[in-house]
Amino acid sequence: MMVKPTLPLLLDNPDLMPFAREISDLHYRYLGMKTYIQDAYGSLDRFSKAYEFFGFQRDKKNKSWIYREWAPGAYQLWLSGDFNNWNKESHPMAKNQDGIWEIEIKDSDPQSLKHGQKVKVIVHARNGTLDRIPAYIRYAIQDEATKDFAGVIWSPSRPYTFKNKFRPDPEKPLFIYESHTGMAQEEARTGSYREFKDHILPRIKKAGYNCVQLMAIQEHPYYGSFGYHVSGFYAPSSRFGTPEELKELVDAAHGMGMAVIMDIVHSHAVKNIFEGLNEFDGTDHQYFRQGERGNHPSWDSKIFDYGKPEVQQFLLSNVRYWLEEFQFDGFRFDGVTSMLYHHHGLGYSFDGLASYYNHVIDADAYLYLQLANDVAHEVKPGCITIAEDVSGLPGLGQSQQNGGVGFDFRLGMGIPDFWIRIIKEQADEAWNMYDLWSMLTNRRYDEKTIAYAESHDQAMVGDQTIAFRLMGAEMYGYMSKQLDNFIIDRGIALHKMIRLITAAAGGDGYLNFMGNEFGHPEWIDFPRAGNDWSYQYARRQWSLSEAGHLKYHYLLDFDRAMVELLQSKGVLQDKFAKEIHIDNQNKVLIFMRKGLIFAFNFHPEKSLTDYAFHLPGPGSFRVLLNSDDEEFGGFSRHTPHVDHFTFDDNKMSLYLTNRTALVLGPV
Repeated sequence: MMVKPTLPLLLDNPDLMPFAREISDLHYRYLGMKTYIQDAYGSLDRFSKAYEFFGFQRDKKNKSWIYREWAPGAYQLWLSGDFNNWNKESHPMAKNQDGIWEIEIKDSDPQSLKHGQKVKVIVHARNGTLDRIPAYIRYAIQDEATKDFAGVIWSPSRPYTFKNKFRPDPEKPLFIYESHTGMAQEEARTGSYREFKDHILPRIKKAGYNCVQLMAIQEHPYYGSFGYHVSGFYAPSSRFGTPEELKELVDAAHGMGMAVIMDIVHSHAVKNIFEGLNEFDGTDHQYFRQGERGNHPSWDSKIFDYGKPEVQQFLLSNVRYWLEEFQFDGFRFDGVTSMLYHHHGLGYSFDGLASYYNHVIDADAYLYLQLANDVAHEVKPGCITIAEDVSGLPGLGQSQQNGGVGFDFRLGMGIPDFWIRIIKEQADEAWNMYDLWSMLTNRRYDEKTIAYAESHDQAMVGDQTIAFRLMGAEMYGYMSKQLDNFIIDRGIALHKMIRLITAAAGGDGYLNFMGNEFGHPEWIDFPRAGNDWSYQYARRQWSLSEAGHLKYHYLLDFDRAMVELLQSKGVLQDKFAKEIHIDNQNKVLIFMRKGLIFAFNFHPEKSLTDYAFHLPGPGSFRVLLNSDDEEFGGFSRHTPHVDHFTFDDNKMSLYLTNRTALVLGPV
């Protein structure tokens, strides 16, 4: 039976009509779940406040602590810790009909709970009697000698008070500085929240970025996982400091006028039993899918059962927790492609609309992401949600009312893959300008995209940054201003052009991973057995960009000028970059956005004198940014402060030097 299209997603995209039944079913499922939550819990707001009920809760009226844990399959739970000298049987918990265990400990009890005490919950179940970390613990620390994790009662007598009221401005395009707190310091060690606040936030502010994205915030047992094998979903990683110090970091960024978003990992969880949620109540299906469906085939991790209300509540409450307790301004949701499809996107080609539907979508995960976006935006108006999705699913960045999933942005993940591919596989003269333009502009214009030139994944061990791909080992010996080197000149020129054309044409926002703005030369490799637990490559060498005798600062200075220009002119507020002229033979690509002309000559050798092209209308223009300026490590082959006028049917001519980008604005 033909479904009558009523959803805006279908009405605006007639090519989706063959899949109207499936799209409508997903929408009605969402509406049905909202009704169920309303009837069963009173509201989605109340449903998503589980963190105020589970875990360790302070009862000020009765002067006591109450600890609650959902573990329906367990036979018995006991609370153990510093407070009772780690007695494993003295404090049994009681279970109710919903599988929730509870214990109350009065302040008057000689064995009362206090801030800073280490705790564990002893779970007796079909998998034995095991010491576990409470699921809702808000702080966990690792013993340096044994590497054993323990939960910590976190209730400081003087909790951090936020000083700066901040709300992201949805009218301002995002310029995101993606960061990892631990590897943000130059010394070969793990950095801290306070060091990031004191030393890195000012750099980000000076660079012109208006949003900080923090990776690896949720606790994870293995540092080398980059924070993506989470064990403590409610605990900020103790490697970098205390919860109060993280709050101080977020508050300081707000005081500088910058939003702060975090990588939130709800796509999977660490397999570890003693540190994480796996087999918490003795079964393999409490939080995760049962049997082999609960194992991620590629990531050696566990997959949540997104259709179970208790799991939905755990994860939705987690969304709320980070927004309310730490004042984060939003999230980049990790691994959305893996969540959305039964095949997790592995070995699957998304080569047409049929590849999104025909029952390959995981309806439970789709629904969870809709609810997560609801919670995020209801808790914090102006909240920023970004989907890390490579599939291009229609509606991912549209509202739930329209039939979408509700994200504000999607990552333009194909762009960094494109750059790495052509740099690795093609000579410069083989770069195709039509392919480049198509990659940068072929996106869903009814949904917003964050563009980026290189992914942090491409700098992970075994691969290279774009700068190193372009310049290689020459970076170690020829970045001195006293030395001339063709490979370095080429690399610096292309690095600037790649970032500018990506930021100016690739989306509605722009993202940079820390250090890439000055061409950080080395890959990322966290301490591990294979490198003798070295921190050599798990850090950022800021001094390279500060050394006046090295060429790195040219790339940094250009990045600052680029970001400032795109922001001050509101370039990304214009929805479309309009193609003006493409000349593949001469490697020229020219487009307009927000009234500015962006002219690129990617040719490795050929400079073009009096190069003519047509504009949509008459005008006079002046160069606002020239990648070939000497202050950016170029050769200043273009005369500055010259007005360029249209002539003869709106023609304009420019001197386009090779490997140069020009941005011109109306006089």
